[in-house]
Amino acid sequence: MRGSAPVRAEEPLEPKLAEHRTSELSRSEQTKARRGDFSDYSVALKWLHERVDLERLHTVQYSDEPFKLDRMRQLLEVLGNPHEQVKCVHVAGTNGKGSTVAMVSAMLQACGYAVGQYVSPHLVDVRERVTINGAMPSEADFLDLMRRVAKAAGKLPFEPTFFELMTALSFVHFAEQAVDIAVVEVGLGGRLDCTNVITPLVAIVTSIDLDHTRILGKDVKSIAREKAGIFKAGVPALAFEPQPEVEAVFREVAAQVGAPLMIVNKDIEFSSRFCTTPDLGAHTRVCFYTRTTRLEHLPVPLPGEHQAANCGLALAAIDVLKSAGFACPDDKVSLGLMATRVRGRMEVIAERPRVLVDGAHNPASVGTLMRCVGAHVPYDSMVCIFGCCRDKDMAGLLDKVHLGADKVIFTRAAGTPRAADPNELQRMFAERSGKMSQVARSLSEALEVAMRAVGREDLICVTGSFYLVGEAMRLLGQRRTA
Repeated sequence: MRGSAPVRAEEPLEPKLAEHRTSELSRSEQTKARRGDFSDYSVALKWLHERVDLERLHTVQYSDEPFKLDRMRQLLEVLGNPHEQVKCVHVAGTNGKGSTVAMVSAMLQACGYAVGQYVSPHLVDVRERVTINGAMPSEADFLDLMRRVAKAAGKLPFEPTFFELMTALSFVHFAEQAVDIAVVEVGLGGRLDCTNVITPLVAIVTSIDLDHTRILGKDVKSIAREKAGIFKAGVPALAFEPQPEVEAVFREVAAQVGAPLMIVNKDIEFSSRFCTTPDLGAHTRVCFYTRTTRLEHLPVPLPGEHQAANCGLALAAIDVLKSAGFACPDDKVSLGLMATRVRGRMEVIAERPRVLVDGAHNPASVGTLMRCVGAHVPYDSMVCIFGCCRDKDMAGLLDKVHLGADKVIFTRAAGTPRAADPNELQRMFAERSGKMSQVARSLSEALEVAMRAVGREDLICVTGSFYLVGEAMRLLGQRRTA
């Protein structure tokens, strides 16, 4: 993108960051893996998880060099350029990507289409990242895909990262299964994200806020410029009435690349209101009008007033797809919207005591979570189990946790090098809050402490990172099946 200087952080990607994790594979298995010759699914998973994983590293150098899209293009070329065989919707943004992806996917599926969905991170199973109409590939199919992608990677002069491999695998899967369309979520940023090799039918940027500031920039204008890097010539671009300085960046980038930009709630007529009804309780309803769509008083399927903006973007994306030849009747769109579900967002995963999880991981999303829980979940007292990554705005996160939690238990997700020290989190929290807090060495211990402390009408809320949420789901799933 013109005029966009790379933002540098502390730690270079190359040449040997794969050494951040000791290999669990034997030398023989490692040699076979380089040829894509995995003996079984578990070996393929071990090999995949030993690749450089930028999601888990503390800091990386975000520039045109290590994040070159040419790397991704080379890998895809060896695989036959499967991404060129798939129609796509591309979604970037700081907050709301997952919700917007889920709503677009659900509406298209209700209209009868085979819909691929590529998201990150996963919560419990890596195959969650690559689904078709909500279904993960079987272990046998995933193993076959991994063999071919690893074999292609072995022909390259560099070692692809975890995310590059998974992105390539998703395009191969979607192309071979002949999906009608794929909804693709950006992993990090946008301009240099390896999903940005696609030319989508529509590009969406959700809300912009301060996150990954060491990598993407210190202010919302810099971050917005990176996110708007998914805009492409002739491809309709959508945003929801952003801050004036962000909108100015979006319009500048759109003009530079020749992307027609539409702002929902400005260029597209949209309204929302919060209400309470006997059947749905507290929720938000939206109205959406264009020349081809007229939808009135639709209930937003996900809790929280903030979801109205994501819903507006999803409806706008469907409207754009109508112009591209997709048959999306308003009645089926409405039914699909109501069927939307998002795992790991305001999700109650256990009762007696109630445990709610949410992957909020920046101050804006944690603040939204606390307001949303207060509006939608009745409880007497909330115990918050909190852990975050140390490269986040920890002070900002703790200020938001203070707003909703009555007591906080600080811990860390297992196997996450970026995880903040729980003792440091507690020290910072004590400086800004008089509320009770303590430290647990593990999430399992934190859950045990919380469950002993709460009554029937209380709530345990696990938040701060998707890694912590995923671990909570695994632990409580094991409890239920034990």
